Amino acid sequence: MTYEKSCGAIVYRKHHGNTEILLIKHINSGHWSFPKGHVEEGESEVETALREIKEETNLDVMIDPTFRETVTYFPRKDTQKVVVYFIAKAKSFDYTPQETEIADIRWVDIGHANSVLTYENDKTIVNKAKAAIKDI
Repeated sequence: MTYEKSCGAIVYRKHHGNTEILLIKHINSGHWSFPKGHVEEGESEVETALREIKEETNLDVMIDPTFRETVTYFPRKDTQKVVVYFIAKAKSFDYTPQETEIADIRWVDIGHANSVLTYENDKTIVNKAKAAIKDI
């Protein structure tokens, strides 16, 4: 069995009184999710999330490490993947998609995110993130 680990975040902003989160559409699979990527040697989970968000969207964010949710799945028969998600407040709102990986990026009202997200695991994470962001 091969084990993989990625880290990312539900990036949010307050916009005209609403909470919006950033969703990305992956070029290869066409699914909508959150910015994330593989942990590189010597990186902490937070460092990985910050790097991947910057690489995929060109956004600077502030990670809240007190919100930490994990998703485990099997992308291939012999591979188990764990993804660690944080919440992160966007410091800037103008994104630039990483051309090699990202087909589209959009800010979506957090209440409508579940209608855009592809996977049930991601919808569960958004529901948990909603409560955490409300308390911030």
